[in-house]
Amino acid sequence: MAAMAYTILVADDEPAIRTMLEVILSADGHEIVTVPDGKAALDYLRDHTPDALLLDVQMPQMDGFEICSRVKRVKRLSGTAVLLLTGRDDDRIRDQARLVGADDLIYKPLSGKNLRGRINQLIEARRR
Repeated sequence: MAAMAYTILVADDEPAIRTMLEVILSADGHEIVTVPDGKAALDYLRDHTPDALLLDVQMPQMDGFEICSRVKRVKRLSGTAVLLLTGRDDDRIRDQARLVGADDLIYKPLSGKNLRGRINQLIEARRR
C-alpha cells in the first residue's frame, strides 16, 4: 500500500540542499514546497498548513529554532511535524531543539531513505 501524499515545506538557505531534499522527498509522491529563508517560510505558513516542516537550523534573518517555536504556538499548525536540519551534532543544538518543541533533529549529511522513513513516521503519528 502506498503512503499518502503529504505537503512538506523545506526551508534552507542553500539551493543545492533544497534541491536534494526536494528530490529525496518527492520520491514518495509528496508535494514539496521550498523556500530560501525563515521569513519566506512564515509567509507561506500564513495561508497554508503543511503536514511537515523541514527547517535548516542556521539560516539568515530567522533560524529554524525561531520558526519552530512560532509554529508550535499556532493552533492551526499544531498537527504539523517539525524536523530541524543541522550540520552540527552538539548538546546545545539538541537542548535548543527540545526547548522549541521540534519533533526530530536530522543531521547533515543525510541519508535519503532514513529521512523519508522518519518524515512519514512523524506525519502518520500526528494523524492518529
